[in-house]
Amino acid sequence: MRSIEVGGAQSYSVEVGSGLLPRLSVPHKQVALIYPADLPAQFVEQVQAALSPIVMVEVPARDGCKTLAVLSGVLSRLAQANLTRACAVVGLGGGAVTDLAGFAAASYLRGVAYYSVPTTLLGMVDAAVGGKTGVNLPEGKNLVGAFWPPRQVWADVDTLATLPPATFREGAAEAYKHGLIADPSLLARVLSPDFAPGQTSLLHTIADAIAVKAGVVTRDLTEQGERAHLNFGHTLAHALEAVTHQAATHGEAVGYGMHYAALLSREMGGQDLAPHTLAFLKYQQPKALPTLSFEDVWPYMARDKKADAEGVRFVLLHDLARPYLARVPSTVLRGAFEAWVEDVRSSA
Repeated sequence: MRSIEVGGAQSYSVEVGSGLLPRLSVPHKQVALIYPADLPAQFVEQVQAALSPIVMVEVPARDGCKTLAVLSGVLSRLAQANLTRACAVVGLGGGAVTDLAGFAAASYLRGVAYYSVPTTLLGMVDAAVGGKTGVNLPEGKNLVGAFWPPRQVWADVDTLATLPPATFREGAAEAYKHGLIADPSLLARVLSPDFAPGQTSLLHTIADAIAVKAGVVTRDLTEQGERAHLNFGHTLAHALEAVTHQAATHGEAVGYGMHYAALLSREMGGQDLAPHTLAFLKYQQPKALPTLSFEDVWPYMARDKKADAEGVRFVLLHDLARPYLARVPSTVLRGAFEAWVEDVRSSA
């Protein structure tokens, strides 16, 4: 097992290991367990036996749970069970569920304890770590939420063996992103055949990817500066999710978005990192996108959370592990988008 510390005013640890679910323990008498409808029953049963929750809330799978309507239903269930401020909310599942559960914990009675148990690769290396919680609006991804760090995160790598290969590769996008922005050693490791469920090196690669995010979050919890670098590739990614009504999954959209960010970085004078992002797309094999124009995605990119009063800012790379924030001229945005369309079409 590996333990990664996330520091700051509300420090906590992320435990990465095998066989963790049956051994979970929290110091709360009242526990609410939130999990998605498509989660394998054995995981729910293991956590139920370990924590004895008095409220169990099944929610729609994937981004189907990240709505204000679902959040309202979850909060009502907590209230109907008369849960007090001494209770704990446990989110068990992929990144969408941990986002929802964390926001429910942040909102109920103005904030109760939250524990995160990610069961997907994407949840482990990204969504469940860092304290960002929230839901979507029709206007875009994650436009409503709160910073609410968990008290503890448990990442049981045994759960990854049940994932379809495409879902595992989807989550690899966030691990690869951490390689691009901070730890280039992750790039070859993520693309290696050893980066797969059941392989002995998987746990350590996941832990090293988590350590990248933990370090950034420790230094900048509320995204006042450096934490924005974790959004490399996400400006276009969130737009692709929104414009396709989530037909493009988050990890696949991030894979596509990283390549666009690499092209922008090159056009803005950085090193040509497009071969790295194209190599990842070849590995990931994402679903084909519908035919899209710049005008289709720009309204969603314009609402990106990194935008300020002067407009949209993109996370770019001078070189591997050298991220920065920049405004990009509209001519460069359009030109890179056209090049991105061509690359995506030829790599399909």
